[in-house]
Amino acid sequence: MPEWNFLFGCFVGLYLLQLILTLGLERLNRDHQQKQGGRVPEGFEGFMDKEKMKQTIAYSGERSRFGSIHLVFSELVFLGLILWGFFPFLDNLLTRLSWNSVLLGLLFFMIPGFLNAFLDLPFDYYQAFVIEEKFGFNRSTLKIWILDHLKTGLLSLLLFSLVFSLILWLIQAAPQFWWVWGFLFLSVFQLVLAVLYPVLIAPLFNKFEAIQGEDLKEKITGLMKKAGVGLKGIFQMDAGKRSGHTNAYFTGLGKTKRVVLFDTLLQAHPQEEILGILAHELGHYKRRHILKLFLLFAASTLAGLYLAARFLGWSGLYFSFGFGEPKAYVGLFLLGLIGQKAGFFLVPFSLALSRRYERQADDYALAQMGTAEPLIAAFKRMAADNLTNLNPHPFYVRFHYSHPPLVERINRLRKSAD
Repeated sequence: MPEWNFLFGCFVGLYLLQLILTLGLERLNRDHQQKQGGRVPEGFEGFMDKEKMKQTIAYSGERSRFGSIHLVFSELVFLGLILWGFFPFLDNLLTRLSWNSVLLGLLFFMIPGFLNAFLDLPFDYYQAFVIEEKFGFNRSTLKIWILDHLKTGLLSLLLFSLVFSLILWLIQAAPQFWWVWGFLFLSVFQLVLAVLYPVLIAPLFNKFEAIQGEDLKEKITGLMKKAGVGLKGIFQMDAGKRSGHTNAYFTGLGKTKRVVLFDTLLQAHPQEEILGILAHELGHYKRRHILKLFLLFAASTLAGLYLAARFLGWSGLYFSFGFGEPKAYVGLFLLGLIGQKAGFFLVPFSLALSRRYERQADDYALAQMGTAEPLIAAFKRMAADNLTNLNPHPFYVRFHYSHPPLVERINRLRKSAD
């Protein structure tokens, strides 16, 4: 059983504080949207009407309320396991197997992971086949849903086993400087994963093919030449077999760099809007946002591993959570748990950087297109098609939005163009 000392009391307080703040933010955002009374923002006429705004409020509200129920269930179950002493109990059971510490560490992480994934399944099913179905977005079948979960689970298991096994081995082989070697390995692993993801992992879930239509291809080629970009990978993805949502993204490194447009987006938007969206994605490439985010990830990884190395041998950490002796895999589990809860309060800083990059990509699109109208029209159409909340609370934005709210982006683009 855990020891109710200062450290454990602070952890439980932090755990509950994060849960309360998250639920409070959801309620604050729902109330803020309701207070707008379905008012259509200025300039959205022709794309949104009062009926569509009512749908948006209903969709956002239902997702938020269900997400809050899911969060309370999963967080309280996990906290209950901690308070009950499940994890020291699990460690004692595994120790009787007399296996090496790497295998014991993998099992120690995997058993709660399997339990969490199993408990999440009903919520994932309800989200896809009830809420998304209700608002006309779900196009998936039960077979696709099951296969997606199996593929994701097996892939996650494989990658986690590879990374975690090596980290545990490094702790044994180089106890003083394992964090340095671990940082180098994780950095290389992240680079390799970024390169391979578009060509090996993503195709496991979706089909990617060259953009269809000669006229659109010629316009895309012209935009690329104007931007001075030699990027050849412009693909469309069969997202429509799962969902009616529209989107686009930039991915990959080196020769696997590519822009991916959802087939639902290509079907819903005229060519000029597609070019505006493409110009925005090219802005991420030209501004080297993926490289910058990788360097930020590397710096945070180095700091995290260094702190882990400093506290991994501290017996007070293990004693507070009910463990009898320091073990590397237990220490990583506990430090990761504490770091996850503390990291919640750092989320606004990373999201602020992400929103800044999105504004830079918008500016680049404006410069390349020579007009803001195609991108503005694309944003409006995407808002209507995706039932996007056009009136999020500013405080909620800080904790949840990687992109600036659409109304803000449109007003900024229009002001820049003027």
